[in-house]
Amino acid sequence: MGKALAERFPVAARVFARADEVLGFPLSRLCFEGPAETLNDTLNTQPAILATSVAALRVLEEQGEEPAYVAGHSLGEFTALVAADALDFEEALLLVRERGRLMKEAGARRPGGMAAVLGLDTETVAAICEQVCQETGGYVGIANDNCPGQVVISGDERALVAGMEAMQAAGARRVVRLAVSIAAHSPLMAEAAAAFRQALENVPLRRPRIPFVSNATAAEMAEPESIREALARQLTAPVRWRGSVQYMIRRGIACFVEVGPGDVLTGLLRRIDASVHGLTTAQFLEWA
Repeated sequence: MGKALAERFPVAARVFARADEVLGFPLSRLCFEGPAETLNDTLNTQPAILATSVAALRVLEEQGEEPAYVAGHSLGEFTALVAADALDFEEALLLVRERGRLMKEAGARRPGGMAAVLGLDTETVAAICEQVCQETGGYVGIANDNCPGQVVISGDERALVAGMEAMQAAGARRVVRLAVSIAAHSPLMAEAAAAFRQALENVPLRRPRIPFVSNATAAEMAEPESIREALARQLTAPVRWRGSVQYMIRRGIACFVEVGPGDVLTGLLRRIDASVHGLTTAQFLEWA
């Protein structure tokens, strides 16, 4: 992850080198070489994705590109804030490492999971989750409103399994258990959110230089204290990605570039609004 970018662009290589210095271990080698099981530990995954995303961001900036808006899906909000010059890369790196640690510990204390529900609308998924919570006494709820026909649910094991079965019975096209052992964006992360809120208090945050669209509100957010609160609340609240993208489209954005190692958001964009254009970092650099 990020190896080809670092080999081609010195500015990207410098981002990975700086990440190694800040964290005190060779994150770049883990990104480039694995092993996958170590990289997939959320303690490492979160700083690895941030470093790769910021490396891509610096390459785009070096090409003279500047976005009109920034937004990020869950962890991606930290890259968005770095892009908006509201948060320093080094601070973001330490924050997401701590975020990963806290989420991992919360998952060990209150195990759970997540599942993608395809083919049901958000209102139906929410109603089923509410019914399952009443029936099981546990918790399952919406974690991500990604795009029309794709909602992710999150909760404790018993309620999640019951929710998955109920979604299937209600006519979902597919219900796919995700390969995670934590119930992100749910009340099971409450202890992690409280501890992360304290960590955020010690980090300098500035007003974004570029308009920042928050997962929490699917609208612009500019005040540092509001951003702090939203970043902490994000661990227990749903990611309103569809609404965030629609907000930017309503303000005239017609081209989106996914800054990072993958193409998931570009795929979601096509489902949200096929009239706008989406590019991954690799596609944009080739096109540019």
